[in-house]
Amino acid sequence: MVGLPERPRLAVFRSARHIYAQIIDDAAGRTLAAASTLSPEFKGRGFTGKKVDAAKLVGELVAEKALAANIQQVVFDRGGFKYHGRVKALAAAAREKGLRF
Repeated sequence: MVGLPERPRLAVFRSARHIYAQIIDDAAGRTLAAASTLSPEFKGRGFTGKKVDAAKLVGELVAEKALAANIQQVVFDRGGFKYHGRVKALAAAAREKGLRF
């Protein structure tokens, strides 16, 4: 799975406590947008809740940043994680905010 300038890659990584999402242009080797449970935007919302709800919020944040950077379509890279739980919640929230994949 490779992200190109026309269609960058939305890469997801989850650890036991946090979830991270990056939109990457692999051709240029640049991260175009990123959000995680450790980012200031996430912490600024004063979130206290379950990990699946946190993943939804991270999906919304990364989609907002992508749309602000004029990125509408991405390739979804789940990073080897099963498409369920937090990964699925992040993807669904990003789709609801307007990202297409």
